[in-house]
Amino acid sequence: MVKKGLLTFPSLPSIVATGVTAGPLEKKSPFHSHFDKIYDDESCDAKTNEHGHAKLMEDACMIALSKLGKVPSDADFFLVGDLVNQMTPSNFTATSIGIPYIGVFAACATSVSSMLLAALLTESGMSQLTIAGSASQHNAIERQFRYPIEYGAQKGETAQWTATAAGIAAITPHRNGVPSIVCGTFGKAVDMGMTDPLNMGAAMAPAAADTLKRHLEGHNKQVSDYDCIMTGDLGKNGFAIFIKLVQNQGITNIDNFSDAGMEFYGKNPDFMAGASGAGCSAAVYLSEVYAKLLSKEYKKVLLIATGALLSPMSFQQGDTIPSIAHAIELTMK
Repeated sequence: MVKKGLLTFPSLPSIVATGVTAGPLEKKSPFHSHFDKIYDDESCDAKTNEHGHAKLMEDACMIALSKLGKVPSDADFFLVGDLVNQMTPSNFTATSIGIPYIGVFAACATSVSSMLLAALLTESGMSQLTIAGSASQHNAIERQFRYPIEYGAQKGETAQWTATAAGIAAITPHRNGVPSIVCGTFGKAVDMGMTDPLNMGAAMAPAAADTLKRHLEGHNKQVSDYDCIMTGDLGKNGFAIFIKLVQNQGITNIDNFSDAGMEFYGKNPDFMAGASGAGCSAAVYLSEVYAKLLSKEYKKVLLIATGALLSPMSFQQGDTIPSIAHAIELTMK
């Protein structure tokens, strides 16, 4: 059932396996023990950063399939995206693995938007196995949206570090013993007039607060229904703004709130306000959060991935930064 961006999934599509890959600096993440593969080389031993970006995604896909004893030809759809121009890493990955492909772009919110679309295909009966997810690679994304790393530009405390990581979910009709997708909410584009690409957390926070409000009201949920409500990539600055906006909505119980970007590199000041990138929330959601659902430490979670919908061209032309947030509810019974 769909109403104003609200989705429910009575058949409870399941995330039956995940694959998470990450770069060498991501060994510093408190989540790293849950990652399936960590590379010693930032470009994954590929000839360019962008090819390394595609390698991250391809390996994560193959890891998820291998956990099921499956090969790419067993999958019906491949729903992935990234931040590089025209999503070329995703395109090359799709070429390599040969699964019918739909490119998905919601900036750093792609981790959740791709899973919601996969759940819709599963709910409709059109798919028995869909591969969904997203990825980012530090050097490739920094070069596109900010400066090449060789330039050595200094960044302020509101800036975030693009994570080199990929997260892939294998989604099927309902199975017992694995996390299932209960419902979700597609976000609305929200533009509060922010223009600073080195403070995207502030630009994305209002979208996250709007999606949370719509999800709770539209699905008749309470904050206390969840063991964890995790946003993605707001970072320290954006998460603080998000919490203030949530409190202005009358939500005072925030003990179960956290942010994947803020926590991705722990409290290491080298990473400024925390992590960002389409692979950031994907890697956290599909590693540690998924593991805690499997172990039943979490029984119900709400994941809200956020994305800044800017491009190098829009920034250069002085445009503001529209943002989006998509939410997905997972349960483990």
